[in-house]
Parts: sequence; structure tokens; C-alpha cells
Amino acid sequence: MAVPFRRTSKTRKRLRRTHYKLRVPGMTECPNCGEMKLAHRVCPSCGTYKGKEVISK
Repeated sequence: MAVPFRRTSKTRKRLRRTHYKLRVPGMTECPNCGEMKLAHRVCPSCGTYKGKEVISK
């Protein structure tokens, strides 16, 4: 079984891991009630999507 000849340095390891990060979800303001909601989803507070009431509250 192959074993690395040299130890991976901290810099090399960190350069490889720079892309391992959390991303913030795309939040937009609801045009109906003004609450923050996930983009392209029904607003959880007022139940509208694209200006139409989808979920009755």
C-alpha cells in the first residue's frame, strides 16, 4: 500500500481546504410582507409566492 514519503505541510493542507466552506442561503425580502425568505420559495410568514396566496393562514 502506498504511503506518503513526506508529511503534508500546514500550508499545503490549508490551500487544499480553502474550498471547504459554508455558504449563506440566498435570502430575499418578501414583496408582500417584507419578511426575509429563501429565494424561489413560499413565504413562511404570509404564505404568498409570486404575488399569489398559496398557503392560507
